[in-house]
Amino acid sequence: MVLSGTSKDLALLRRFTPLNGMRPEALVALARRTRRLQAPKGRLLFSEGEEHKRTYYLLSGTVELLAEGEVVTLVGSGTPKSKVPLAHALPRPYSAVVVSDRIEYLLIDSEFLDVVVTWDQTGSYKVTELQGIEEDAAGADDWMTALLRTRAFHKVPPANIQAVFMRLERVEHRAGDIVIKQGEEGEYFYVVANGRCAVTRETPLTRSGVRLAELTMGDTFGEEALISDAPRNATVSMLTDGSLMRLSKKDFRQLLHEPLLNWIDYAQARQVTSSGGQWIDVRLPAEFEHYHADDALNIPAHSLRLKMKSLDRNRRYVVCCDTGRRSSACAYLLSERGFDVSVLRDGLGTTEIALKALAPQ
Repeated sequence: MVLSGTSKDLALLRRFTPLNGMRPEALVALARRTRRLQAPKGRLLFSEGEEHKRTYYLLSGTVELLAEGEVVTLVGSGTPKSKVPLAHALPRPYSAVVVSDRIEYLLIDSEFLDVVVTWDQTGSYKVTELQGIEEDAAGADDWMTALLRTRAFHKVPPANIQAVFMRLERVEHRAGDIVIKQGEEGEYFYVVANGRCAVTRETPLTRSGVRLAELTMGDTFGEEALISDAPRNATVSMLTDGSLMRLSKKDFRQLLHEPLLNWIDYAQARQVTSSGGQWIDVRLPAEFEHYHADDALNIPAHSLRLKMKSLDRNRRYVVCCDTGRRSSACAYLLSERGFDVSVLRDGLGTTEIALKALAPQ
């Protein structure tokens, strides 16, 4: 069963880290891509060494984690270890097997989760900063979260996420306007901010077009124009007066290029910090508490701009998170302000620090 984003669903998600620190609009986007599933006793959830990008949160029951066939630890629902994803490092350090009569769990695409968390914590713009937006914040959040769910958005480097929103252009349309036409070259990707649109496709037998769908606030179209040069495969016209947010192919392709960052591996990071450098962990406090590098500063991504003045410009910093996505966005911000900063490649989630957090206590 896929969650729908109700208040009950959001309360369920807030039982877990880092979801408990996210804004409601980000949680709604996440809920709509989260499955609530069950598994019987003896079911193998994942195997040691797997690299499938899936995140598991345990809702009820008990799971055992095994390394080379030997039980390492048990994780029961409601315990501190169940508040974080099960053996989340990739490749998987352990296998997970159901040992209670059954379990209930949440399953989320890890890549999408990482994108939403990064957007939630680093997209610090205000709605009113975006071009021409006059509707209230809740309305704007609907189309923003819709944008997060598109394949095209996932190709944008984390440091450029905010720039995507800043380059969106608002366009007004009247009922009957044709926004894109089948067969024409695509130059823009669109998000419906308000109003309704019809999607139609011409066929040899129906030149007037067959209606395929109706789009409303938060729906997107024209994504193919950003990731390929294929002609439009349908026509989209306005059923009512409305507002669309659009992003040009040119802007999108510019934003695909990742800013120049100094990526280093864990061994190099330890050399930096042992020589006077400083870790900056940009995860939420609950994530930081679960595991972190020794002597690391915990400055959550959403607080970085406020805390930046307290940092020493003569010191070298290594920025980290669990995967490298949030930390790269934060490192770019620091480097733009003149700090000497590196980013931990692949994040702490693949290091011995994370593995120790799963060890028996």
